[in-house]
Amino acid sequence: MFDNKKYLEINEFLIKHSKSTKIVAISKNHPKDSVIDAIKYGVETFGENRVNEAKKKFEDIKNANPLVKLHLTGPLQSNKVKDAAKLFDVFHTLDREKIAIEFNKNLLYLQNKEIFIQVNTGKEETKSGIFPADVSEFINYCINDMQLNIIGLMCIPPVNDNPDDHFSLLSELANRNNLHNLSIGMSSDYKKAIKFKPKYIRLGTILFGKRND
Repeated sequence: MFDNKKYLEINEFLIKHSKSTKIVAISKNHPKDSVIDAIKYGVETFGENRVNEAKKKFEDIKNANPLVKLHLTGPLQSNKVKDAAKLFDVFHTLDREKIAIEFNKNLLYLQNKEIFIQVNTGKEETKSGIFPADVSEFINYCINDMQLNIIGLMCIPPVNDNPDDHFSLLSELANRNNLHNLSIGMSSDYKKAIKFKPKYIRLGTILFGKRND
């Protein structure tokens, strides 16, 4: 179930170190009851990785709770873009041209919604994202050609690397391209992310416990 004590503790930490940072409570692979429990404690921002799971869990919840915002924090398949565009409010994982094209086809559903470009800061072959050297070109393509509301950059540092190095690189790339928002920091490294003043940190295990993968 949702750990409200930990949620309040982290909120206090944010108030002290980065008041502008918001928590995305990652509820993927956790039951709907856990989400409802979190809402009772005042949580309004959630993250899910899969469109189908999110639809089953959140369609009724969002209809009943207009303040609830849903973030897509996992990879998106091209055939799921339309459904995702209708359901989610923020997208953290735009990672390739094909998805940008599909987003462009669904601009009607993306009005006033925020999009982050996922950057593969570690250039890992097994991970999605734009390589750092290609970020500027991809940002320009998404904004100017695809007319997308790109507000920032997101990354997931390699497991065995120092997260600071990747957060620093992402911050430099964002500043270089006149983007002012970062989506960085998860349960294991959010305290390191805070010094870069991200817009969002994405917290799952620390709030909901281990997932039922």
